[in-house]
Amino acid sequence: MQPPAGNIILFIFQINQLVNFTKLMKIHFYFLPIFLLSACGPHQGGDHGAGMQMPPAQVTLAAVETRELVEWEEFTGRVEPIETVELKPRVSGYITQVHFQSGELITQGDILFTIDQRPFQTKLRAAKAEVLRAQANATAVKREFDRVSALLAAKAIAPEQAEMRESMNLQGQAALEAAHAVEHSAEIELEHSEVRAPISGRISRAITTAGNYVTAGTTLLTTIVSIDPVYVYSDMDENSLLKIQALKRNKKNYLNEAGKMPVELQLSNETSFIHKGHVESFDNRLNEGTGSIVLRAEFPNKEGILTPGLFARIRLPMTAKYPALLIDEKSILTDQANKYVLGVDDKNITVYKPVVIGPSIDGKRIIRSGIKAGEKIIINGMARLPIPGMPVTPVEGGGAKQEPSAAVNH
Repeated sequence: MQPPAGNIILFIFQINQLVNFTKLMKIHFYFLPIFLLSACGPHQGGDHGAGMQMPPAQVTLAAVETRELVEWEEFTGRVEPIETVELKPRVSGYITQVHFQSGELITQGDILFTIDQRPFQTKLRAAKAEVLRAQANATAVKREFDRVSALLAAKAIAPEQAEMRESMNLQGQAALEAAHAVEHSAEIELEHSEVRAPISGRISRAITTAGNYVTAGTTLLTTIVSIDPVYVYSDMDENSLLKIQALKRNKKNYLNEAGKMPVELQLSNETSFIHKGHVESFDNRLNEGTGSIVLRAEFPNKEGILTPGLFARIRLPMTAKYPALLIDEKSILTDQANKYVLGVDDKNITVYKPVVIGPSIDGKRIIRSGIKAGEKIIINGMARLPIPGMPVTPVEGGGAKQEPSAAVNH
């Protein structure tokens, strides 16, 4: 059974009324905040409205600094000893005594190990006895040879006998010389039974201890490294190498008092580059796989702080000394991929100044381009930093100054 047509028309009318009411309420919700803000706005009257405006933001200005400095670039490296010795015995035998403590400093010539000396002492005594026998024989045959001239004159011996005595004399001298050589060899072997330090430095532990048999030239006893001075090896990229070569060609490279390229070093637990050294050498070619060249720097190490194997950061001067422009790090802002600062014109209106930045130094940043020496820029850019084109109330901050320094590329 279908409903009457009148009921259907009434239902459709009620639905339309509900939809219109909903739309009306949405409009009211959208425009109600606007009406409220309009009601709270300033009244017509000029003077009263002007008194409600915010004053210009107060900012601190500072002039762009100029400093004479040298730019340095940092590299990573490792501390290595200048001399390293793997100590091995020169004679074979049993170790009878170890004369050092692990890790202590030693001096060249110190006795480190003693190998059983009795076999070598016996060999030396036998060699000395052989020298005495050869010496006695040489003396006897020489006396026989010394009488040859008189016997020949008296025709007491044949010429053949004279030649035989001369030969025996020469053989006696040769045998004596050979006996002396054997004696000297035995003395050397006895001397080598005391294993001495070939260099001064820091010694490792005794790898082979007392009671063990060692073989000449084979058994490792311990290792020794020199500690003063030390080398630091670092890999330098080819672009940095080309910069240094260009400075050398133009005779603009920065040198120390000794006329060498300075190098400064910082260990992992240090906050500054307190260790001073110089470039000792560059390798003769670049590594084709890495595109880098090995740099070797030399550092004094009287206190022994630079232990071989330590990781270190070094820095080298990569420019000549020149007047650089510096500004406070806080004044540099970022606009997408660009860096800029805010200056102030003669009407105290902020001005947008794009800049190209360089390395940092003592909280300052070197500026390659975009500003000039003496220009005033805003440096208090924290929470209330104004945008370009806004009026400000400037307050003078730090001024420009000049002093020699060094910049570090990070």
